[in-house]
Amino acid sequence: MNNVKSVLIVGVGGQGTLLASRLLGNAVLRAGHDVKVSEVHGMSQRGGSVVTYVRYGDEVASPIIEEGGADYILAFEQLEAARFLPWLKPDGAIIVNTQCIDPMPVITGAAQYPENLIPQIEEKGVNVVAADALSLAEQAGSVKAVNVVLIGVMAKRMSLSKEDWIDTIKATVPPKFVEMNLRAFELGYNS
Repeated sequence: MNNVKSVLIVGVGGQGTLLASRLLGNAVLRAGHDVKVSEVHGMSQRGGSVVTYVRYGDEVASPIIEEGGADYILAFEQLEAARFLPWLKPDGAIIVNTQCIDPMPVITGAAQYPENLIPQIEEKGVNVVAADALSLAEQAGSVKAVNVVLIGVMAKRMSLSKEDWIDTIKATVPPKFVEMNLRAFELGYNS
């Protein structure tokens, strides 16, 4: 039986979703899985949506995740969590940063940011893990570590060993940022 797992990573440009997908891909490779990754960039330089598909298991044919096919959604922002909810499996989990980032229509006053998104998602019976990743990243030493905090939150719920994650962080991030990212990972893992 080919036990393939699918993770959808969603956020907006500049949040570090691509590093998060690299960390996840490298960690599952380190654990001996086949892995396929596909990145979809919207208007990422202008704060647009960024989506990454990561699939891993015994043998993975394609990186693409169909609607209803994600075991996990790692959402860097609440609105992106709501937007990509249809991709989650009925028994899947969504890990969502409690941070709200206004999209351009909200910034220009053409729309309002929806209120109470996380409770609305929970009301649908979805397994939601909400984390204040921004505060934890600040504790770790940089607001830019939100991505690694969220990876830590997700890692706690996955079957990969904590050591594989730590080794992956050490091997993937630039040396001068390793300690800060390890702190961010630990804060997310233990949250």
